[in-house]
Amino acid sequence: MTTFNRHLALSATGLLAATALATALATTPALAQDPVRVGVILTLSGPPASLGEQARDGFQLAIEKLGNELGGRPVEVIVVDDELKPDVAITRVQGLIERDDVDFVVGPIFSNIALAIARPVVEADRFLISPNAGPSPLAGADCHPNFFATSYQNDQNHEVMGAVAQSRGYERVVLLTPNYQAGRDAMAGFKRHFEGTVLDEIYVPLGQLDFSAELARIASLSPDAIFTFMPGGMGVNLVRQYSQAGLTDRIPFLSAFTVDESTLPAQQDAAVGMYGGMSWAPDMDNEANRAFVSAFEEKYGRVPASYAAFAFDTAMLLDSVVRAVDGDLSDRDAVREAIRAADFDSVRGDFAFNTNNFPVQNFYLVQVHKRDDGLFETRIVERVFEEYGDVYASECQMGG
Repeated sequence: MTTFNRHLALSATGLLAATALATALATTPALAQDPVRVGVILTLSGPPASLGEQARDGFQLAIEKLGNELGGRPVEVIVVDDELKPDVAITRVQGLIERDDVDFVVGPIFSNIALAIARPVVEADRFLISPNAGPSPLAGADCHPNFFATSYQNDQNHEVMGAVAQSRGYERVVLLTPNYQAGRDAMAGFKRHFEGTVLDEIYVPLGQLDFSAELARIASLSPDAIFTFMPGGMGVNLVRQYSQAGLTDRIPFLSAFTVDESTLPAQQDAAVGMYGGMSWAPDMDNEANRAFVSAFEEKYGRVPASYAAFAFDTAMLLDSVVRAVDGDLSDRDAVREAIRAADFDSVRGDFAFNTNNFPVQNFYLVQVHKRDDGLFETRIVERVFEEYGDVYASECQMGG
């Protein structure tokens, strides 16, 4: 090779190396700035919309607190409405996966939707993290390494009220709930710790708003207490009609997700004094919760419900996950382990996942109060269960 040709070859090699370096320098920052994509699927229309709105707002509040980043990477949040229709939910979640290429799916509110979308999400090797719905099948035999709940297993808050009814000496009760997975879990949860007589188990269609026939039935049975699970607009109407029927002072009203911060703005004085079971309340005394409640009320002008609190926790969990894997979400096993580690400050204080990817946590009896500023909230009365894991964990074999 001539000297000239050697110089030409070296120049070409240098040019290629310089071009490759320039390309790497140009593309690496762009790759580093690719956003983490999170699909949020919630019920945002119809009578239960207030539940989804609470969760949406709680999640967005955390994202803003984190500077619109997760673990130092920018984040893109895509929110969709499942309309409380399983077929719609499946279509919407497939769009999140196939069109939007999300890394995580957060949601839903209702358990029938969770059961519908779980398989499409986990089979696409994405992570589904529920800030509310905790159906028993997904906690037990149908558990999956890519499904997590930051909330609870459905039965547990209702177990609180069964234990309370038992400790207070109620011997005869009536149970009232919607006829879907979470309603059936509610019945099972209440009866797990209640040893008295269940006079009647009344199931109503999901979305029913007129309870006159059921209240007449309850009045005729004259139980020692009623236990009910009626979320969203169902709970609003039930409490109003219960009060209008003159039953509030006659038959103690025990519930979960029926009188909470999502329904209280509409129920108002009719709900004051009523009891619920929950793993969180706005007056929980820890630094993370005080900051969350204050920020939520300042931004949205209303008291946060558990839907908002657990969605907030979910965003903080995701921030810890992205940070733990140095922003690299390609290693699904590493991401999964980072989720399980749950290295974040929860609004509930200590937080840990059980072997079935559902939380182990404390549960409380809460009661509705009217604040001096005219707003309504639940407050903790007593702790009923400590570091309590759900009963379905033993059925979970965590198959892929």
